[in-house]
Amino acid sequence: MRFFLHTHPQLMAIPMRLQSFASAQKWEGGVSMVQGASRGIGLEFVKQLLEKNGKGHVIATCRNPTKATALLELKNQFAERLNVLPLDVTVESTIEESARSITERYGSLNLLINASGILSIPSVLQPETTLSKVQKSSMMLAYEVNAVGPILVIKHMWPLLKVGGLLGTDRDVAVVANISARVGSIGDNRLGGWHMTKTISVEFARKKDPIACILLHPGTVDTDLSRPFQRNVPAEKLFAKEFSVQKLLNIINNAKQRDNGKFFAWDGQEIPW
Repeated sequence: MRFFLHTHPQLMAIPMRLQSFASAQKWEGGVSMVQGASRGIGLEFVKQLLEKNGKGHVIATCRNPTKATALLELKNQFAERLNVLPLDVTVESTIEESARSITERYGSLNLLINASGILSIPSVLQPETTLSKVQKSSMMLAYEVNAVGPILVIKHMWPLLKVGGLLGTDRDVAVVANISARVGSIGDNRLGGWHMTKTISVEFARKKDPIACILLHPGTVDTDLSRPFQRNVPAEKLFAKEFSVQKLLNIINNAKQRDNGKFFAWDGQEIPW
């Protein structure tokens, strides 16, 4: 029996799990990660998470932190609670390095917000509003940044989220929140969309992980991302980022296990897939 206790792989893993739990318990208020945090909605998520939770810790990632002036200003203001890390969703090694850093320092994640995205880049990428404007290079770049990148982030943060789903906040689950345009809904737009969130949520449920993966539509928000396309947006439908993020955080904070795989608009209404 003594030999079995020392060699059985499941029992050998127990001390490591206990270490993770012990490490995670140190972070009262939870640990949140915002991917794509240098500006716009992502930056506002970081700001509100820090201001509205006096004890929670936030990890903010972006491609080039040294050029993220507003994010560095927040770092100066919340030096003990904000950790800024470099992460490029198109370079998987940077995602792996961020996961290692978070594991060593925190041991868990209670919330992951994927906020990065591209809609247009002058002379490089324009939205394909008609079939005649479709270009392979543009589609591949948009797919890599807007779909593949966030999935890789979830993949590498998954072990941390499993630990965070068991402790650290008032929620009974960790939350993965992917920000999406309404065209991510098949039923609402008839345009196809981001199936990956739904697929990931199915795997979380099948493995009985304490994680809810949800998709959030922020509305049309007045940011650099939407600015080239605001001309025909009614004033009452163009939201300040402060308003939109406040609404989305309310959805996140009230998320339950049963919400896994759901798509919500900024006002809390469920959007059909």
